[in-house]
Amino acid sequence: MRDPAVRRERLAQAMREVLSELILTESKDPRLAGVVVSAVELSADLKLARAFFSVFGDSERERQAADGLQQARNYLRRQLGRRLRMHSSPEIEFRRDLGFERADRVQRLLDEIAVDRAATDEREGTESGHDERPEAVSLPEPGSRTPDPGRGGRRG
Repeated sequence: MRDPAVRRERLAQAMREVLSELILTESKDPRLAGVVVSAVELSADLKLARAFFSVFGDSERERQAADGLQQARNYLRRQLGRRLRMHSSPEIEFRRDLGFERADRVQRLLDEIAVDRAATDEREGTESGHDERPEAVSLPEPGSRTPDPGRGGRRG
């Protein structure tokens, strides 16, 4: 018997692909230009699909995209059912995907920390008047014998 979670995951992936294709190729609404469906989550009973979308632009652009998706929701649901040959296609709920924004924010913070750390290291290096390079380590000459540290320096 098949695992229902695996089926639900495969169906969600197929729905994401079909929704992306529909928005990209068949949508005539200019508000949907540049909208990317990044993920679809299905409820356990397959009656509700949450489609997460992202769009580049300011908050006004995001609002326009959300309005366009809301208006196209029934058309997208009908086409989704036809293309995936589903008896009853789930209700579609569109939500903004904040993952890209969060990842971008984290990257900007990491870059800021790196710049601050470099500036701090530079100030400390010039104030103390010396380099903070590690001291050179001398290696034994090839072929020379050194005591084995595991034997305490004594021979057998």
